[in-house]
Amino acid sequence: MTETSVPVRRPARQLLAASVGNAVEWYDWYAYTFLATYIAGQVFPESSGNSLVPLLSTFAVFAVGFFMRPVGGLLMGAVADRHGRRAALTVTILLMGGSSLLVGLTPTYAAAGVLAPVVLVAARLLQGLSVGGEFAASTTFLVESAGPGRRGLFSSFQYVSTTIGQLTASGVAAALVSNLGEGQMESWGWRVPFLAGAALSLVGFWIRRGAQETLEPTGEHAGRPRPRLLDALRHHPRESLLICGITAGGTIAYYTWTSYLPTYAELNAGIDKADALLAGTLSLGFFALLQPLGGLLSDRFGRKPPLLFFGAGFALLAVPLLHTIGDSFASLLLVQCAGMVLLTGFTSISAAVNAEIFPARVRAAGIGFPYSLTVALFGGTAPYVGTLFTDLDHPGLFPWYVSAVCLVSALVYLRLPETAHQELER
Repeated sequence: MTETSVPVRRPARQLLAASVGNAVEWYDWYAYTFLATYIAGQVFPESSGNSLVPLLSTFAVFAVGFFMRPVGGLLMGAVADRHGRRAALTVTILLMGGSSLLVGLTPTYAAAGVLAPVVLVAARLLQGLSVGGEFAASTTFLVESAGPGRRGLFSSFQYVSTTIGQLTASGVAAALVSNLGEGQMESWGWRVPFLAGAALSLVGFWIRRGAQETLEPTGEHAGRPRPRLLDALRHHPRESLLICGITAGGTIAYYTWTSYLPTYAELNAGIDKADALLAGTLSLGFFALLQPLGGLLSDRFGRKPPLLFFGAGFALLAVPLLHTIGDSFASLLLVQCAGMVLLTGFTSISAAVNAEIFPARVRAAGIGFPYSLTVALFGGTAPYVGTLFTDLDHPGLFPWYVSAVCLVSALVYLRLPETAHQELER
């Protein structure tokens, strides 16, 4: 066995190929979250009795898109295992570009009636399919591109690139909110980031076409049959369940801190919308800088210490941190940065941990389906659950919900075998 399936000649170029496409994918995904309040007013009719109905509907569509991710993880993971990581990565970036264009062209409810939310749902379903496949393929691609003793470092760029996409989305959204009037934002300003995302996807597609394939050939010429769609689930059920346990706490903490916290602060602490976006942007920059450090530490000291740091930290501190948010910009920024430090214990190495569980033959599909299913159940629903608790006049329950899920994952980490210094299985 060797550290990678195929010797990689230019690892820096491999990092660029994975990172650029991943950043474009997640730029679009988070633009939707940051601009949810504007989309809500244009695409969904407001209930005469409750002003939160459009926002709840918008976050419900956000969650619906997540439930296509397991399908994307399974289908695109199978493409990556059968035809190569690069083939899957080029497909996912084109799918994302198409879905981004569709969101940008979604008609308003006033102009098209019920067709408006139908178009938005279709775009989010396509987006979810793409993102589910993106994680499956890019995770395996990144880790297989790493040299000996560098899988954690390479893994960290999964969330470096994701955060670059988020920062770009947040920066664009903040610039639009600051420079356009409320009427302009509501009528056309919210569409600009999605149309730009469609153009950026073509750049990602071009860069990924020049990447080196990391999967050894399979099929008749290699003497091994191509893996079937459900081979990973059929032959590795324990590993599939393990990924669910590893991911549950990480995904709810991640989407709460990086996506929903600005909205949570607006709804529950009265934070100004522009201040909430600025705090989110600054904390994301801090988060991106932490990722390579977390990856390097895990390559030296193992995967379990940072995972336990994250799981136990959020189980104990999620409630006090979320209750600390006041009506000031400084309190929100402090809470966000503190959460980012804890979160790094999971995000910087999750790609490596997942890849080290499965053999190369079924690695992409094996990771893609259980990971994306868990993200859909816990991460994709986090904004909706948090907003729903507020609508039901029980906002204080949401921090306890986050804490409980992280505690479950912390117990899984305790029993997790250490894989940092083992060879990557073929």
